[in-house]
Amino acid sequence: MAEFLSVCYVVLFATSGIGISRLLFYREKPLVRIWLGLAFGMAMLMWFPALFSFALGFFMPAQLLGLLLACLVGAAGFYFSRKRAMTIAPWKAEVPFFIAGGLLLALCLVLLSTHTIVLKDGALYVGQSTYGDLAMHLGFITSIATQGTFPPMYSICPDKLVCYPFLSESVGSTIYLFGTSLRFATVLTASYAMLLVVSGVYCFFQEWLGETRKSVFAMLLFFVGGGFGFWYFFDLLKDHPENLTRLFTAFYETPTNFVSNGMRWVNPIADMMIPQRALLFGWSLLFPCLFMLHRAAIKRDTSVFVPLGILAGTLPLIHTHSFLALGIISGFYFIRSLVRKEGKAQWLGYAKFLGIVLLLALPQLIFFTFRQSGSFLKFHFNWANESDNYIWFYIKNFGLIALLTPVAFLAASKEDKAVVGGGALIWLIAEFIQFQPNTYDNNKLLFIAFVYACGLVGSWLFDVKDRLTRGAARNRASVALLSAIVCITLFLSGALTLGREYVSEYQLIDSDQVAAADYVKENAEPDATFLTYNNHNNCIAALTGRNIVCGSGSYLYFHGVDYSARENALPLLYEQPEFYFDSLAKEYNIDYVFIGSSELANYTIDINYFTEHFEVFYQNATVTIYSVHD
Repeated sequence: MAEFLSVCYVVLFATSGIGISRLLFYREKPLVRIWLGLAFGMAMLMWFPALFSFALGFFMPAQLLGLLLACLVGAAGFYFSRKRAMTIAPWKAEVPFFIAGGLLLALCLVLLSTHTIVLKDGALYVGQSTYGDLAMHLGFITSIATQGTFPPMYSICPDKLVCYPFLSESVGSTIYLFGTSLRFATVLTASYAMLLVVSGVYCFFQEWLGETRKSVFAMLLFFVGGGFGFWYFFDLLKDHPENLTRLFTAFYETPTNFVSNGMRWVNPIADMMIPQRALLFGWSLLFPCLFMLHRAAIKRDTSVFVPLGILAGTLPLIHTHSFLALGIISGFYFIRSLVRKEGKAQWLGYAKFLGIVLLLALPQLIFFTFRQSGSFLKFHFNWANESDNYIWFYIKNFGLIALLTPVAFLAASKEDKAVVGGGALIWLIAEFIQFQPNTYDNNKLLFIAFVYACGLVGSWLFDVKDRLTRGAARNRASVALLSAIVCITLFLSGALTLGREYVSEYQLIDSDQVAAADYVKENAEPDATFLTYNNHNNCIAALTGRNIVCGSGSYLYFHGVDYSARENALPLLYEQPEFYFDSLAKEYNIDYVFIGSSELANYTIDINYFTEHFEVFYQNATVTIYSVHD
């Protein structure tokens, strides 16, 4: 029943978004109108429950009030659009997208399902790409729903306010509040976002490129296109057959993610959308914004500036990099408008857009984003290149796309050159400025520039193909062979990476720790704090929603959180409790002591102290939990 109710909850938000779309985008063809409606539904799903939660706490009343508000807005959209004639267009033209996009979406959903805490023999399993970050996302989802504190605090560093864009996590917490499994809450919300991203990339390309075949091909380039990384697995294969087999067995040795060989341009499905919820939900709204921005700035339809401003203004607490990318492109287009002297009507549209964005986004930036990111900015040249010549690094990582982008740019129309200018500016800025502690994460900006490169190259390849196929029949055969060679070169690395991701499986949390977490969920106070080791796959932090003294530095450091004192306290608490436990337990409000395989492997624990001073709260073959206050 909980799963059914949560699906109905999401469907009501989606339907309400379609009501808004009928009012604002009635001139659009049905596919675009439905997609934009679903995007506004997603924005409301993330924001409306959160708005009430700021005042009421993250509990069910706030979620239901958010739903009520969305239904009222959606009903108003349906009511005021009832007399408007909706544009009708044949669906037949979209069949190539339904086939290609449907296959891509199916692949995304399969990977999402197999990579999200699959229960086997009592243990939880994930895939290669989710082994690192998923536990953090699960911890956000469970702690927000369990503790009800909003805006949330870090459950892995309980005295720190979360400055990370947390609405991509709280949307999962909303579903978890209905009583669904953690896996269901995570997968349901991410599936909705996946649908929006796949549809959004296609609709954006179709708005820009105009032709279905070009739009579908550019979409495939973005999601599957890769560089020359396949070379490392096929070179000298006769003497070293293990080169190919290790592709499907080694941890992160793929044609698109092989750090020791300088391959850093990862596949967006396997390494971005599946493991990174903030990026996934950010892209679900970014591509509708790019669509409307193109319509407003390039086609000069000023009617979309207002809805563009509303949707753009929701982005900072969903995905800051998406907001920044949109801002850079918008700034470029505005300067272009001034240079071209496009007139007061267009400039007024930009003014409305900017005013709405500032009204909605400034509070998010001031109270959350700037607290975290202000000290992160620094000069850094050439992104993640550590060992290669500058040009060769990008050639081998992007392959034919890198080689053909300047060619396609020279052949492009003046308007298309203007379109990709915003993407080029993103690339230029991201090549010189690092926006977060991890240099690699600048790819969250670079991927948006990559979108424009894919559109440019994809369109140019079809133009070249059309020219080459004119004439004798023998030309068609040679062009068909050439096309096959080009496609293999473009897609082989990405296809191999996705294949590797499909077969990957790693145990995240063992059966004894899952059993312990289940007991904690039923019997420990919602805001209880556990002393544990700070492993990233911490069962208490990820599965129970309770606090731990200190979480993994691989999460906290890259969020700009100072956790050093808490981390330094862990060995003192476990190894010298006679001298330090009483004072540190009071300082960090410790309620329970967790001793499992990770704790025993990393500390010389004074077991006798805990046995003599505290009662056993829970125990199984490999886990013992002591209650500090009993």
